[in-house]
Amino acid sequence: MSDTERFQRAIRSIDEANGEDLNSEVVDGVAQPKELLYGIRMQKRVEELDPNAPEALRIAARSQHIRRWEIPRSDYPMDRKGYLRWRTTLYAFHAEKASELLRTRGYDDETIERVQSLLQKRNLRTDADVQTLEDAAALVFLEYHLDDFLKRDDIGEEKAVDIIRKTWKKMTERGHGAASALKLSPESTALLKKALAD
Repeated sequence: MSDTERFQRAIRSIDEANGEDLNSEVVDGVAQPKELLYGIRMQKRVEELDPNAPEALRIAARSQHIRRWEIPRSDYPMDRKGYLRWRTTLYAFHAEKASELLRTRGYDDETIERVQSLLQKRNLRTDADVQTLEDAAALVFLEYHLDDFLKRDDIGEEKAVDIIRKTWKKMTERGHGAASALKLSPESTALLKKALAD
């Protein structure tokens, strides 16, 4: 089997896993599994940010939220500590699930360990690939999820502005440039401008 075939099989396996998500998002009038869409969008953004993205980074992007619905946010206290515990648990969970899948597809330990490192966001400020993954996640959030986020009852304008600012700080200049080119709704555009005004 060629490396290309192995990669394509791995991507199909990730998509099959995420295709089991019962949570859906409607795109062009068709309901699709939420995490399947997320993985596709993440890989697309990573490859736009870095056309020469290594295979491990593309796999990590596709599997960033693999089977995320199995560990819902509601299982943890609804405060900042609970949120951070949930996030930390998810990083390890996604790394484990991706590793299991890659082993069945014949990947070597070095590649698997690299994907794990990326999914666990190790060395965010010093690892260019981890930063690319972080930029992609921020872009997918801004483009596809910010509008729905703003409609939540527990999110007021002040909190939304704070979250956008924190998201922006995690991004590189390249990520900022890509974000500035996004076609957002008038509401999201106005909020983004307000968040970045200072």
